[in-house]
Amino acid sequence: MTYPGYEGMPFEIEVDRIEPQHLFSFRWHPFAIEPDADYSTEPMTLVVFELRDQAEGTLITVVESGFDSIPIERRRKAFESNSEGWELQMTAIRDYVAASP
Repeated sequence: MTYPGYEGMPFEIEVDRIEPQHLFSFRWHPFAIEPDADYSTEPMTLVVFELRDQAEGTLITVVESGFDSIPIERRRKAFESNSEGWELQMTAIRDYVAASP
């Protein structure tokens, strides 16, 4: 699934850590959407997905850190865009799980 307006837009991640059934983390350049921009010299943020068993099911926590290192001219927009994006992703996961038998 892609987000409308970003179809076919590539993005690169560097896998940071994998702990099967518990944790997955990666680094990336947040809100790197300008096709002609070179983001390779910018710091990356760290995105961590954690899964925890609970009586009601599984709790998924997503934390993205490192925005304080993003260039000031991109920082606010990157943070706001990614915060909104993670909310949409968590809603999509919730809806998928609710629809699954």
